[in-house]
Amino acid sequence: MPEPLLATEATAKILEEKIRMRRARVGIVGLGYVGLPLAVEFAKAGFSVTGIDISDQKIRRVNAGKSYIGDIPGSVLGPLVESGKLRATTDFSAVLELDTINICVPTPLRKTKDPDMSYIVSSCQEVARHFHAGMLVILESTTYPGTTDELVLPMLSKSGLEVGRDFFLCFSPERVDPGNPQYQTSNIPKVVGGCTATCTEMGRLFYSQALAHVVPVSSTQVAEMVKLLENTFRMINIGLANEMALMCDRIGIDVWEVIDAAATKPFGFMPFYPGPGLGGHCIPIDPFYLSWKTRQAGIEARFIELAGYINGQMPQFVVDKVQNALNDAGKPVKGSHIHVMGVAYKRDIDDMRESPALDVMLLLKRRGARVTYSDPHVPVLRVEGLEVAAEPEDAAAAADCVVIVTDHSSFDYQALVERAALIVDSRNALKGFRSAKIVRL
Repeated sequence: MPEPLLATEATAKILEEKIRMRRARVGIVGLGYVGLPLAVEFAKAGFSVTGIDISDQKIRRVNAGKSYIGDIPGSVLGPLVESGKLRATTDFSAVLELDTINICVPTPLRKTKDPDMSYIVSSCQEVARHFHAGMLVILESTTYPGTTDELVLPMLSKSGLEVGRDFFLCFSPERVDPGNPQYQTSNIPKVVGGCTATCTEMGRLFYSQALAHVVPVSSTQVAEMVKLLENTFRMINIGLANEMALMCDRIGIDVWEVIDAAATKPFGFMPFYPGPGLGGHCIPIDPFYLSWKTRQAGIEARFIELAGYINGQMPQFVVDKVQNALNDAGKPVKGSHIHVMGVAYKRDIDDMRESPALDVMLLLKRRGARVTYSDPHVPVLRVEGLEVAAEPEDAAAAADCVVIVTDHSSFDYQALVERAALIVDSRNALKGFRSAKIVRL
């Protein structure tokens, strides 16, 4: 039995029918880790999808059916492009022909730790130039509560169109976890909140055509806050695990054994693990959108600020462990060859955004070490204006000390333990190995 129509207005009925029949022309602004997988899912569902990005290189690769996102194999992207279901362009005038737009652009922090809205603003300005009645616009870029209503809505309303009647505006937080083999765009529950109830329902209807589970909420602000709660929860708990690592190190206790034992409790405990620092676009950055917003309301986000401070100290802690390990071996950091295993921000991906490996390497270089690295996912690393090529894994055997910063599953840890002279393991990648040459975080 068909669901009831969303509203009595003709624009809502027409757009609803297009979405249900999968005749709606879908647009995705920003073809990165969020936008390209989303474009692929809607193309797979039978929609005609146009990706818009300012990068000529990305546009050429998409239109050639060649993926640059690890979770999207070329064998999936290629047929969608060949069939005409997915195309890409740098020309925002394509918006004139579209029925829906998902904005999936970056939202970095400035050095002052306040949100940089420039990518959202420029994207919305371009969309607004070609905006027309009957469109559904959904912002997916992570941001502070109030962005959709306070920033995006006024830009689109300059057209004279009324939200909820002439066009529909929502926020839906991206929940992409690069490299996760179990949860990807298609089966991660999708939260969506609109400026009006009709907007929310239109967003729910749209996502339900291509994604497994949609969770509607009452407003754009709720949807915006959902994302920040998720990542703040993780950031603070990792901060606690890192602080436990600092304390356990000082009093000579193995923090990894402590966490493993605590995790046997079947209720009231969720294990989080320490590491060399936070990486990626979300966890190190998103909570500071919330602390910035709450400062505007006169509220101090103490947990966020403290966790950010502790997590920010971890690269220095790793370097101190390296220095102490070398001292115990009778060697200084200055002049020593230190080989870093893994520079991506997490296991089995190529994403370098906010990777703590960069901080570890720079700190070691400033202390006079000669630093090299191996990473099968990052063949060339750009640091301090220089391009450094990755070396094969067996280069670790010639180093005075090896530092495991990212625990890629492809690394041969058995061979590493056998050949390396000294290893500082910041990820517990060598769990189960027993050797005097291993120094754990």
